[in-house]
Amino acid sequence: MPDNPDYAIATADALTLLLHNQHALGAAIEEITKWLLDNGVESVAINAAGAMDALDTNAKALTDAIMRLRKC
Repeated sequence: MPDNPDYAIATADALTLLLHNQHALGAAIEEITKWLLDNGVESVAINAAGAMDALDTNAKALTDAIMRLRKC
């Protein structure tokens, strides 16, 4: 990565937008999971919960990367 503060800021800003998208997707999947459970589709709800776990894991990695870039 170039040693340029503007590059780091732009990258952190882009990652922040992706992180916001991940949070929005997670919220949507959570709502769908609740609907699935309420309507007796537990096996699909379990798969959706697994997708939320992946989003959470990736969100943590994005947050860490954003914080590292913002410290540059």
